[in-house]
Amino acid sequence: MDFIDKQDHVAVFFPGSTIGNLEPPVAEDFLRRVCRLCGQNGGLIIGIDLQKPRKILEAAYNDSAGVTAEFNLNLLARINRELGGDFNLSQFKHEARFNAATGSVEMHLRSLRRQCVTIAEASITVAFEADETIWTENSHKYSLGEIREISREAGFDIRAQWVDRDWPFAESLLVADME
Repeated sequence: MDFIDKQDHVAVFFPGSTIGNLEPPVAEDFLRRVCRLCGQNGGLIIGIDLQKPRKILEAAYNDSAGVTAEFNLNLLARINRELGGDFNLSQFKHEARFNAATGSVEMHLRSLRRQCVTIAEASITVAFEADETIWTENSHKYSLGEIREISREAGFDIRAQWVDRDWPFAESLLVADME
């Protein structure tokens, strides 16, 4: 990046837990790229969602107010609006489930019946069976040990970490240690 004077220290602020939407190897690669951008002794403050019991995670992503369901179904609404799709949103149901093997919450949209959907701008028609899902998102939850590991592998040293114990979440100060 030519606009960065290599004598300056670069600081990056990434407060949300968006990194959880990346598969762990991709998240590590992302951190490695940020580390190179920061340069020696540059830093990153990053928010990462921590592991929680399955019951708590599934209740959060299947919230009773339906906020997450609306967010998830908005994907289909945008396809309809922007790509000429003909999804009938009332024929899909939001579903979030915890995958213990990956430590991730998976969000899906379940087809409530057998149906075909056309997306004009993509020139495709997709057939769905009843109960077939569209896997829309992953949200990986990290342990503090996993955060240490991917940070170290990416070239960072954790200099400080603030953990919310009520809703396990970590803000970490990572400093590039590329020696």
